[in-house]
Formats: sequence, C-alpha cells, structure tokens
Amino acid sequence: MEANIHKVILSLGSNLGDRKKNLAEAVKLLEEFAETPILSSNIYETPPWGVTDQPAFLNMVLSFETRMSAEALLEAALSIELILKRERKRHWGERTIDLDILYYGDLVIVAPNLIVPHPLLHKRLFVLIPLLDIAPNFRHPVLGKTTKELLEGLGG
Repeated sequence: MEANIHKVILSLGSNLGDRKKNLAEAVKLLEEFAETPILSSNIYETPPWGVTDQPAFLNMVLSFETRMSAEALLEAALSIELILKRERKRHWGERTIDLDILYYGDLVIVAPNLIVPHPLLHKRLFVLIPLLDIAPNFRHPVLGKTTKELLEGLGG
C-alpha cells in the first residue's frame, strides 16, 4: 500500500553563522523528502522572539508534499538541524538553524514530541508574515482562521 501524500508547511530560522547559507542548505536537504517542488516564501530579517539578547534572525516558510509520516518528518528535521550544527544551549536561544513543522495537511497531532499545528504559530509575526507569502488562505485546523486572519489578529 502506498503512503498518502501530505502537504506540509515548515518554518525555518537562523541567527548564527552565514544565515542565508544555513537556510539554503536546509532547503536543499529537505528536497530529499519532497514529492513536489518546494514552494518558498521570501526571507525576512526579524528580531529575536522570547529571548531577545541575541542576533536577529532570518526567517522563511516553505511548503511541499511528502509521503513521510509527521513523526518521520520531525526526525528528518532534527537530523538536518544536527547536520547544520545546531546546538541547544538555551530555550529560544541562538541557533544556526531551526526547523519547525507548522502544518501537516489539516491534521491535528498531539504527541509527546510533536504538536501540529505548531502551538505558537498564531502568535509569531516571524512565522505569519512569510506564511502569508505562500499560504494566505490556508485555514488553521484548530483556530479556524486563515493565515491572513491570524496575521490581522496580531495587528500585522
């Protein structure tokens, strides 16, 4: 039996090293798991969120279709972070790369190591602004609002 194809949307961020190169390398590594060409947002420079005493981030969002399970996609994202030398020194701290699964189709997943949709995406301009580039009308499966409506709710 063939695995179902799921449209996934991921957020990428980097604030250490060659930030643009880190994002580009992460996208290149993610291509291995994509069944369709990757659709990418623009790249935005944003101030740090949560922990503010660190360099500015470059952020982007991308979308593609995959046959991977959400758990396998999470493992792939974590392995890409390791390849790109991410070190977890402090929560919301600086990093060479950060990959977050924002959406896995319209599924709602609550597992010990994975919550989808990402539980903070609707509170983060650095996610919603690039998400608006590629999925303005995508409806959050829990909140029932489109990306555009979520962004308007934050005053964006």
